[in-house]
Amino acid sequence: MIPKRLIELLAPAKNLECGLAAISHGADAVYIGGPRFGAREAVGNSISDIEKLAFEAHLFGAKVYVAVNTILYDNELEPARKIIEEVYNAGADALIIQEMGLLEMDLPPIPLHASTQVNNYHPEKIKFLEAVGFKRAVLARELTLDQIREIRACTTIELEAFVHGSLCVSMSGQCYLSHAIGGRSANRGGCAQPCRKMYSLIDAEGKMLLKDKHSLSLKDLDQSNSIGALAEAGISSLKIEGRLKDVDYVKNITSFYRKKIDAFLEEKTDYQASSHGKTYFGFNPDPHKSFNRGSTNYFLYKRSKEITSFDTPKSLGEEAGKVIKVANDFFQLETKLELSNNDGLVFISSSGESAGIKVNRVEKDLIFPDKMNGIFVGARVYRNYDHKFREMLKADSTYRKIKVELYLKENKEGFLLRTVDETGVEVSLHFEDEKQLARDIQKSKESIIRQLTKSGDTVFEVADVDTGSSEKYFFQSAVLNLMRREVLEMLSSVRKQKPHFDFTREKNSIPFPTKELGHEGNVSNHLALRFYERHGVLNPHKAFELLSDYKGLTVMTTKHCLKYQLGYCLKYDKPHINSLSEPLYLTDGKNKLLLEFDCLNCQMKVDFE
Repeated sequence: MIPKRLIELLAPAKNLECGLAAISHGADAVYIGGPRFGAREAVGNSISDIEKLAFEAHLFGAKVYVAVNTILYDNELEPARKIIEEVYNAGADALIIQEMGLLEMDLPPIPLHASTQVNNYHPEKIKFLEAVGFKRAVLARELTLDQIREIRACTTIELEAFVHGSLCVSMSGQCYLSHAIGGRSANRGGCAQPCRKMYSLIDAEGKMLLKDKHSLSLKDLDQSNSIGALAEAGISSLKIEGRLKDVDYVKNITSFYRKKIDAFLEEKTDYQASSHGKTYFGFNPDPHKSFNRGSTNYFLYKRSKEITSFDTPKSLGEEAGKVIKVANDFFQLETKLELSNNDGLVFISSSGESAGIKVNRVEKDLIFPDKMNGIFVGARVYRNYDHKFREMLKADSTYRKIKVELYLKENKEGFLLRTVDETGVEVSLHFEDEKQLARDIQKSKESIIRQLTKSGDTVFEVADVDTGSSEKYFFQSAVLNLMRREVLEMLSSVRKQKPHFDFTREKNSIPFPTKELGHEGNVSNHLALRFYERHGVLNPHKAFELLSDYKGLTVMTTKHCLKYQLGYCLKYDKPHINSLSEPLYLTDGKNKLLLEFDCLNCQMKVDFE
């Protein structure tokens, strides 16, 4: 029998609360930051919390991946190694890393996932990662389906892809803009998101092509309609972005994708979820009601102009309608939504920036806000805060259960209660009890089934009870309850056991795909230098963060192209060759950034002037 292919829904966790919510709302795995050295430095977590999360996740066969995915300086290598040891002992299932110097150290036998910060874009690079011991590669967001298929065809490494959330405009691991402008390194977890700032685009003669627009800001990723396409292309883990997001976002988006994936699994019976249990939802998830800047499938199918969010980098939410009348203290909205008091609305003002208002009162289609804030007839209005939906999430009753069957039978000394869960895990417990014949066998059987079915607030759902002829005896309800409680506690303990990894990771000298490596290699310590030299790289350059002069260096590489967005692409738009006076620049009034266009590879590079 051909084994089914596993599909994993991977959810983000800012903290323990978010991690537990992700598991209860259907995640097959959770990724969370360690105490230090995570690519989101603002959301570190204690080893104790990671251990608690792993115990709860393992109940459902779900996994916990810990992100220690920044580049490291020499004095940070040993502290990072100690954290990895602690994470391993806490029961984590894998480690997400960017730092290649770690492979030169004596690490515990925990599986390694190559962070998207490693820039997992080319098949040759991913083949290399597999050869040096990585179990999984988190693919670049910019890849097309065809590129994913090509990678799958030449590797056996697990492939993980983002399906939802905020998009980095730069290829991950290749952005130095935040560090160049303000000293906050994206590769060290401190990105200040300068890509979301307002810039003007000017040509070589100073002509304004775009004035005060968020020229590098992208919409948010939404691949919810491509679950099947991604799975069939070779993706085994579908990842939700959001380690800075709150618990309501985690509940809503995880639930939404759980339902999407379950629908796919019902149709494609050769696939199955990678964890166990069924989620019973207490609300109807809707991604439009969580933080979003509008949605895009990015480059999955083809290049599109519908990837940018030039007007605002803030959350728009769901479209509410158009303003058809404005008075002194209210406006009339043409809408199909049911708006309510305390909703948050946003619109693009006449100056081109987003403006927010809070709803104080609703009378049919008349909206009385806390302030008019310059709203005008014709404005498109969006709801980015649905008060009723948020209140529903706070009262959310979603839960997750694992089906079990109980078998009660008589033995020589008393009785044996055996339980088997939906995955085949089995435990048995012997009880010594006086055997007293029942006066009414049918009533005794009903009592046994009734008491043993009460799984209460455990994670188990008793699907069937086999009394095994034990109904001829009388059982006190308290005895049956004790038997059920103890055998389910035993099953819970078995399922919570820490993972055991029986592989060893050996160093080798497999050649790196290139002989040269610029600052984009992010080599920030002596062990990373040793790693690349051992794999045939000649004189790897220092990481950008170790340089003192950035002038003329590329600080961002992106597939987002402003020439394409404005209709000047020679490949797609075929404009007149002299229609632009190049080079082009982005400026925020303080910094000036030179744009280079690599048309052969359909990429735009941003250089620090």
